Amino acid sequence: MTSVTDQPAGGLTDNAVKDSAPPAPPVMKAPNLAGGPVPGQRELRLDLFRGLALWLIFVDHLPPNLFTWLTIRNYGFSDATEIFIFISGYTAAFVYGRAMADRGFVVASARILKRVWQIYVAHVFLFTIFLAEISYVATSFENPLYTEEMGILDFLKHPDVTIVQALLLKFRPVNMDVLPLYIVLMLFLPLILWLMQRKPDLTLALSVVIYAITWEYGFNLPAYPNGVWFFNPFAWQLLFVFGAWCALGGARRMAPLLSSRILLGVCVAYLLAAFFVTLTWHLPRLGHFVPRVIEQWMYPINKTDLDVLRFMHFLALAAVAVRFLPSDWPGLRSRWLKPAILCGQHSLEIFCLGVFLAFAGHFVLAEVSGGALIHFVVSLSGIVIMSAAAAVFSWYKHVAAKGGKDAKSAEANADLAGGGS
Repeated sequence: MTSVTDQPAGGLTDNAVKDSAPPAPPVMKAPNLAGGPVPGQRELRLDLFRGLALWLIFVDHLPPNLFTWLTIRNYGFSDATEIFIFISGYTAAFVYGRAMADRGFVVASARILKRVWQIYVAHVFLFTIFLAEISYVATSFENPLYTEEMGILDFLKHPDVTIVQALLLKFRPVNMDVLPLYIVLMLFLPLILWLMQRKPDLTLALSVVIYAITWEYGFNLPAYPNGVWFFNPFAWQLLFVFGAWCALGGARRMAPLLSSRILLGVCVAYLLAAFFVTLTWHLPRLGHFVPRVIEQWMYPINKTDLDVLRFMHFLALAAVAVRFLPSDWPGLRSRWLKPAILCGQHSLEIFCLGVFLAFAGHFVLAEVSGGALIHFVVSLSGIVIMSAAAAVFSWYKHVAAKGGKDAKSAEANADLAGGGS
């Protein structure tokens, strides 16, 4: 699992696409359940859910412990990856869609490609640090199982070939699949936006067709040393494009539907059914309550190709969340939710940090004997570190913005004096 914030405020500026995290959540009018973005207050719901998704991804990457029972994958078919990819598609379409409307296809495409390059560099940097972390631990503690478990054994055997394959996004250690998926999806964003601004429903229909063809013929990208991508971009593009479609007017058009009590009842019923099915995975004795015909039709629930059941489960969760969490909910301004919101506003940095912390936590839990308390401390410590880092990033961004032209002038003067750093 995964992609990986440009922040519009009353319009798109050049600085809005220079941030190192994914595009920031759009702004939306408070009275609408799923209204289109308009100039005004920042949409904190997307920040909140993306931050929570980053926490859940971190916890899911740890060995099973007390905290893992709090993640949504234990209570339904989808998990935090669907949340992350949908919000990424939504925010990317809003930010760069405005750029394409204001500046044209060429300028917007150039900005998107610059963003892709930033994410690619972050992926390569994370790959290097991740390899160093695993290799150091495996060597220092004389435990080669770490290299095999984390999927870097081929790198140690053939580092020259593996490095090239990693740069081509074919070789990825464990837990490093989300950013390559996001990179590929962003590469096609210019074409998606160009079509979406002219024929949004047709664009979404084409995305569904690609998804169906992928399932019929098994399209995927090759991985190294064998197999295919864990997150098939030909399938997961549906969630990304659906997020873009919602950002560019689809959500506003669906507002009456989302207000329907009938739809709410259907979504709740589906979520309860999914919860019961997942309960049978942990309590096999309940399995006989699921008819054999349904089991044969339902399994396997394929994550690689974004199974329809997973997609529908995410849609049901999103519909319920939009219904009961309005954009003007006072809790979004509370200090208790601020750590998650800040993580969502700096998602690329926090995602990379989470991958690093996940292996560190895995190492601690493997080497230090302890029960539920140790598991709890490791999980909570990772979330606290991620939140603290997000707070530092936010503080620095605020200070830099507050400095404004004065800071730039100081740098220019230092350069003119020959003393610039």
